[in-house]
Amino acid sequence: MTAEAPSATWRRRETLSSQVVRMIAERIKLGEYPRGSKLPTEKALIDELGVSRTVVREAIANLRASGHVSIHHGIGVFVREDAGVTPFRLTDENMMRVESVLKGLELRIGIESESAALAAERRTAVDIAAMHAAFESMDRSIRQLDRSTQSDFEFHCAVAAASQNEHFIGIFNYLGETLMPRMRMQAHQVDDETFAGHLQRVNDEHKAIFLAIEDKNVEGARAAMRKHLSDSRDRLIARSRNTP
Repeated sequence: MTAEAPSATWRRRETLSSQVVRMIAERIKLGEYPRGSKLPTEKALIDELGVSRTVVREAIANLRASGHVSIHHGIGVFVREDAGVTPFRLTDENMMRVESVLKGLELRIGIESESAALAAERRTAVDIAAMHAAFESMDRSIRQLDRSTQSDFEFHCAVAAASQNEHFIGIFNYLGETLMPRMRMQAHQVDDETFAGHLQRVNDEHKAIFLAIEDKNVEGARAAMRKHLSDSRDRLIARSRNTP
């Protein structure tokens, strides 16, 4: 009897990305992906599991957020030496609840507003270039209707890096993409026009943050980041009220 492809045996009660997370985490636990080793490429995972690129990217983002892997841009995804040993963990099941995501955004408002203020005070030319590249990448995502959160996440990472405080970078790398409402808004159930409009609003908010940091406007950067994340929270509340 021929074995079924992995995509044919996924558990119906789980999202595809959750199932990929569970599968990779189990392989890490069993040593099939040893600590410190490089994970298979994105294409290899897509081909093996029969899922989309978006599903794989979302799963990798969740694995990074949960402390299982780290991403080295241009090199690949690696299993962390301390994979699975995380003192504080936000589970995928909990973060699917609107209330939990809202609480997560409240946490991000506190952390990232101060990070943006420090970035305005300490940013370098390299930091400015990284932020600019990230929101230009998001502009391309709008035109291409790319529903992943990668460019969004990279912008926030660049702001955290510009604070020149490794603790902001570390905590955002843990919390960031797990707490991004766009990742939890069932993006594939939203029509293209609505989704493109959402992305444009978000990137306009990113630009306001960028301009304040570029101008070394400490209070302006803090206020722009707070407004961006507060607006994200309000949009999430509005979506939840409109969901049957």
